[in-house]
Amino acid sequence: MRISWNWLRTLIETDLSPHEAAAILTSTGLEVESVELLEPVRGMLAGVVVGQVLGCEKHPDADRLRVCQVELGSGTPLAIVCGAPNVAEGQKVLVATAGTTLHPSAGEPITIKRSKIRGVESNGMICAEDELGLGSGHAGILVLDPSAVVGTAAAVLLGLRVDHALEIGLTPNRADAMSHVGVARDLAAALTVRTGRPVAVKWPDTSAFRMGEGTGIPVEVLAPAACSRYAGITLSNVKVASSPAWLQERLRSIGLKPINNVVDVTNFVQHELGQPLHAFDAARLAGGRVVVRLAKEGEPFRTLDGKDRLLSAQDLVIADAEKPACLAGVFGGADSGVGPDTTKVFLESARFDPATVRKTARRHGLNTDASFRFERGVDPGITITALQRAVLLLCELTGALVEGGVQEVQQMEAPWATVELDPRRVQRAIGVEVPAEEIVQVLRALDCRVQASGDDRWQVSVPPYRVDVTREADLVEEVIRIIGFDRVPIPARLSMPAVPVSYMTLDGLQRQFASHLSARGFREVMTPSLVNGQRVVDLGGSSANELIRMKNPLSAELDTLRPSMLFGMLQAAAHNIARQQRDLRFFEKGRIYTASGSTAREQDRTAMLITGARNQEGWRGNTGAAAMPDLKAEVELLLERLHVPDPETSPSSHPLFSTFIEVRSMNTLFAGYGIVHPAVLKAFDIAQPVFFAELHDAAWFSDLAGRKVEYAEVPRFPAVRRDLSLLLDGSITFAELERAARRTERKILRDVDLFDVYEGDKLPAGKKSYALRFTLQDVARTLTDEQVERTMARIRKVFEDELGAQLRA
Repeated sequence: MRISWNWLRTLIETDLSPHEAAAILTSTGLEVESVELLEPVRGMLAGVVVGQVLGCEKHPDADRLRVCQVELGSGTPLAIVCGAPNVAEGQKVLVATAGTTLHPSAGEPITIKRSKIRGVESNGMICAEDELGLGSGHAGILVLDPSAVVGTAAAVLLGLRVDHALEIGLTPNRADAMSHVGVARDLAAALTVRTGRPVAVKWPDTSAFRMGEGTGIPVEVLAPAACSRYAGITLSNVKVASSPAWLQERLRSIGLKPINNVVDVTNFVQHELGQPLHAFDAARLAGGRVVVRLAKEGEPFRTLDGKDRLLSAQDLVIADAEKPACLAGVFGGADSGVGPDTTKVFLESARFDPATVRKTARRHGLNTDASFRFERGVDPGITITALQRAVLLLCELTGALVEGGVQEVQQMEAPWATVELDPRRVQRAIGVEVPAEEIVQVLRALDCRVQASGDDRWQVSVPPYRVDVTREADLVEEVIRIIGFDRVPIPARLSMPAVPVSYMTLDGLQRQFASHLSARGFREVMTPSLVNGQRVVDLGGSSANELIRMKNPLSAELDTLRPSMLFGMLQAAAHNIARQQRDLRFFEKGRIYTASGSTAREQDRTAMLITGARNQEGWRGNTGAAAMPDLKAEVELLLERLHVPDPETSPSSHPLFSTFIEVRSMNTLFAGYGIVHPAVLKAFDIAQPVFFAELHDAAWFSDLAGRKVEYAEVPRFPAVRRDLSLLLDGSITFAELERAARRTERKILRDVDLFDVYEGDKLPAGKKSYALRFTLQDVARTLTDEQVERTMARIRKVFEDELGAQLRA
């Protein structure tokens, strides 16, 4: 939220600098993220003053130049060479003195120097409009009114004022601070408590408001649950034009573009007081009446942006006798907006139900300054004050006349919430003693009413605009932030309580995954947890009843919580491939979401994706394209690093993969990986193979959490290697061979590796050749040849008897 410092100072009397005020506001919880200097003209025309041309003669050596004698207030005229065709004796002009840097409307800055022009010394420059950065005019110099005082600084003459914009990172709960008055209220409370001098907010004066003759346009509220208060007033004789300079300056200082005096006044009051207003062209309201009602299902409506929308029966609208004129609290209608020809205006100020406004805004994809405030809750006590403030401004700026009085329909008075407070809770929270009188002072500075019914129980009435203060803890926070967090003592040494911490957490496991994969050349990505539900169903990734869909999605592309990490990562891969980044290794930590009947479930996942080249291209030549074994190796490295016991792999069918492998341990699914199906890749416009793995984090965590860390010393005795070359049936897998070997020899068998595979016409049909490496080692002694041969013989026998293997020479 953007706040103008000059605007804020009209509401609170203070001699603070913008940066000092920013520090105090930040300490109260309204964090000022930046303080930006605002200059209506860059450099504020420093060094430019009013001068008077005392004489003007033709340049002796140039037909188009004039040598002028210019008085700048010092009593000694300066000679200035000028090429403007309209320069003349007696004129009051703006002169840039030597050393001044100008910032023209176009081009680079110019520094004025004393110089000789065609042999004549020139001591400055008589300026045109564009040279000063005041506009685009360059037909001649800027000639001032004869009443201008010689020697006056240009910034003073033109009324230029420096401002500062305070960018506040407003948290959603602070709806009361979404205006200049709201910020002034917090600043005044902090100054009152911290300086001991009462500082009050100077509210805009609306005492001059008077009702007019007649009755004005009547109002009827048919949806009281969605509109607890509605007020409107009719203004005639309205002359729509550009706003005066002061109003345009106010709006530009907070980043708004001036439109016309009527719309600008509604925006001004909204940002001053926090109450959104809306102005209708009264002549366009059919039947001469205003009805606050719920829309009809499918009712058409064209908004101010020119888009035709179909309304829901849950949308609250401001309508005339025939059709909607405005989406209440969200957006105006194209057929009732104020334009250049408007002469009669109906002005609205209301309090709409936050949930109704929020749902309408999300349903139609609209996010406006008004909806931002209504969604969080506006001050229910300011409805009429804001309306009167806007009426007085419109009467002043547009010549408007009030017809009748305020047409007000108040369905429900907003009560003050009562919260019990034990002042001792404040002491315990801060850690230092705060006198009861100071706590009362803070609460009263925040417009609360305090009734003490004993030393330990106070009744505090909270104003309705503080929708975020509902509990004792909220009141304690209010006291702490206003007196200042610097009052909270910090001990010289901080100690943390000793609490039992488990060896492994799920977050710690995921960090281990991330650290390992980063070291392996993977890059972490973060993709949306929302996907296109229809695409998921069409590709067979999930059935429709297993998906969790959003009730009010922002778009059809992001309408369903992801049932798999695959879809987001494919989107990320497609984005990179389309930008010539084809060699990718991604990983992502996240959650997937599925439904079973009325039960929803979320599960932690870590996903990996490989596509493109196996390794980065280098001087050693092409490394070849990535393949399924590359992904398999990465999964196996993780299994090995985290010591998952006896992992088993088995092929499985999956609609999203042409080849899919499941990894289990102790009958628990740890991971699944495979080659993404070409049809799935085509849906994402990917024309190269993609290999994807998804780890089931909960299974890994469950295994690690129940396991103690064990350490072993580095073996002191050498390992022995033996190789076997086997002829096998084509259906036998390496996993079956490894399991059989480890089952046969549990004591000294350390590793089993596959280092060669051959399938070809030199072997019998349906056969293949595997070359296996066995590493044997005893931690207690050196192995003898007899022990090694005996162990290998047992392993060969198991291979032959159980798997039909034949030893090759």
